[in-house]
Formats: sequence, structure tokens, C-alpha cells
Amino acid sequence: MIVSLGEVLIDMIALDDKPLAMVERFERHPGGAPANVAVGLSRLNVESALVSKVGRDPFGDFLIDALEREGVKPLVARDEEKHTGVVFVQLVGAKPEFILYDGVAYFNLREEDVPIDVLKEAEAVHFGTVTFAREPSREAVFKTLRKLRGKTVLSYDVNIRLDLWREREEEMLDDIREALKLADIVKLGWEEYRYLAENGIAVESFRPKILAITLGSKGSLLISGRAKAEVPAIKVKAVDTTGAGDAFMAGLLAGIHYAKAFGAKEYEPELLERLGRFANLVAGLSVTRRGAWSVPRFEEIKESPEFPLLRR
Repeated sequence: MIVSLGEVLIDMIALDDKPLAMVERFERHPGGAPANVAVGLSRLNVESALVSKVGRDPFGDFLIDALEREGVKPLVARDEEKHTGVVFVQLVGAKPEFILYDGVAYFNLREEDVPIDVLKEAEAVHFGTVTFAREPSREAVFKTLRKLRGKTVLSYDVNIRLDLWREREEEMLDDIREALKLADIVKLGWEEYRYLAENGIAVESFRPKILAITLGSKGSLLISGRAKAEVPAIKVKAVDTTGAGDAFMAGLLAGIHYAKAFGAKEYEPELLERLGRFANLVAGLSVTRRGAWSVPRFEEIKESPEFPLLRR
């Protein structure tokens, strides 16, 4: 089983093609990067679970029910004080812009909410940066990661949301450095890669087993030690890129799972290319649908004309 650790929330996606201040209609979708990955894995026939926290409110009920319907084991605590997280999303073309809110349940995740024994038995544990933005979730997640280091594979999506940090960027960068020290698999977008480099963080210097850099319509770059694979994207007409990076992450983790390669110390270029092709295919098909839970099911992926190319 692969476990995601972090936020699950409601994406309110604008239906009007206007600036957010003028939008009158929104469509509710489940979201949150770690939850997106967990759902993607389940749709790819990989057993998955999510450790998170929601409010004791109707949106919390909706999210737990949605996870269960998707086959994700919801290791989700209920908060008696904080409401379930909500994010407002406006699509500019197919690219999302976000407004995130503070004081929500997933930022109130505490150490006692995390079933550490379950995570120690996991094939891999996936996490992101968002829960570092507030306490007590920051301390709870870092304590958990330190306990898991060396006991299971740790997968990290850098997933920078500057709006959550504002005048605390140095604190965010320190947390990212600490997370990079702990992670075995690291994924980030090209703009995030450049941003970190401009702020003195060379991601390669932390020597993750796999470093995956997503390049949008150009594809992805996977690096493991001296091995490298540049993998082109599939050609699709994008409708909504919300959660595309999470779809890629789910595809990458599923690919490693099917290759039985989580225990590998390094990855050969041929395997990196196969992993990248599969992750690109999953992400490419996901952006043809609305919402963050848009990873196609494995049976649909097998019908894609790109699927036979994965072994090349």
C-alpha cells in the first residue's frame, strides 16, 4: 500500500470565464494534492490510503465518502474546531489560479492523528509542502517523516504555494531543504525548480533516488544518479490542468510499484524512460477532464494508442 500524508479539501472551480472577484457560479470538486495522488493510485489499481484531517461538517462527510467510493482507505481524523478546507479555483485557459484559506482542519493535523504503525508498513509514503505552512501540521508531518526515514520510501512533491507563506518565504525554503534531506523521490515543476535554484537550493545536491521535473507540454525529465531520461509529453487538448502534477506523481509511483523497483538504489536510463512515459501518459489523459480527481482508470489507459509505446 502507498499512503499519502497531507491535505484533502474542496476545490470550488469557477464556471464563469471572469476574474474571481466577478465569478457567480462554482462547481464543487474534491481535491488536495496528496489526496489527488491517493485517488490516482487507486484508479491505477494500486492500493492506497490517505492520512489527513477534515472538519465535522458536510464537506468533511462528502470528502470521506468520495475517498471511499474511489477505493482509497481514509485514515482521516475529524476536527471538532476547524472546518474542512476549501480552495477557490479559476481556470485561465486550462491553467488554474488558486485562493487558499487558512485556519482549516488539515492545518490542525496533530501527531496523534497519524497512524505511524500503518505508515511504517507502507510501500511508500507521499507528502507535500502545503502542510508545512502552519502549525501544528508542520510539526506533526516532520516528526512523522523523521520516524519513517529509512523504514519506508518517502516521496515528496515540492508543490510551492507562495500565497500560504507571503512574508515567510525564508521559512518555507528552510522547510523545503529539510524535506529534501528526508525524501527518496522528489517531484517538482520546472518553474519551481528554477525558483529554488534562484534561492540557492540545488535540488540535485540532495541526491534523491529519483528526481522528476515536469515540463508541462514538453514532457518530463527524470534523473537518478548519473542516469537521465528526457521524456516527451503526449499530445492532447487540455481542458483543465488542475491536479496534472498529482496525476504525474500517481503515474510515477504506480510505475515504480509495477516495476517492483521501490528498493532500487539507482534507476537505469531505460527504466527511467519507461516510468516517465507512463507518468506522462497518465498526466496527459488527466488534463482532458475537469477537476483534480481526473486520472483515468487503468483499463482506460490500456486503450490509449500511447500505451504500447511504454516499452520502447
